[in-house]
Amino acid sequence: MTLKLFHSPASPFVRKVLVCAHEKGLSAEIEKLPAQAWPVKRDLEIVKQNPSGQVPTALAEDGTALYDSRVICAFVDTMSDEVPLLPGEPKARFAAMTLEALADTVLGAALLCRYEKVLRPEEFYWALWHDSQMEKVDSGLNDLEQRWIDTLNGPVSIGTIAAACALGYLDFRFSDKDWRKTHPRLAAWFEDFSARPSMKATMPE
Repeated sequence: MTLKLFHSPASPFVRKVLVCAHEKGLSAEIEKLPAQAWPVKRDLEIVKQNPSGQVPTALAEDGTALYDSRVICAFVDTMSDEVPLLPGEPKARFAAMTLEALADTVLGAALLCRYEKVLRPEEFYWALWHDSQMEKVDSGLNDLEQRWIDTLNGPVSIGTIAAACALGYLDFRFSDKDWRKTHPRLAAWFEDFSARPSMKATMPE
């Protein structure tokens, strides 16, 4: 089964899908489609499948469109019985899903900070908006350090993958943000997780 994926090499949400595919042994089943998605200009080829025009958007073999990253990752999990990323046991399953939601919130806020700094015309820059989004990033990091570290150190799941991709994006786009100093256990976990082949193979460009 092949999954076609509208792809941007710098998108952390696309990376999340690709890491899942690698962890499932399905990287060869992902066909990367070119995309011109941009926050202020939608890719009309993607819009035909996903009204938002955003990546990641995927197409199943029967042409069914799948979006966003949470849906696509869940679909990838069904493509193979190996290494389930969404646990079957309800408590573990909802923990993984909640961790994924937390990581995606951190990512979403970080992206808005990036857009505010890079895309918005300088005369319209809103410092309070930027700082408020960064507060979401910081509170998310605190939660990962204080509440989720045992889960992160457990089996690989969609939640741990999402958390790793969020931290990887901070390193990629916010290299001056020293989150490791104040989150030592999270930093140690991320160092170990980043050594996984799936993470090395999907480093952003």
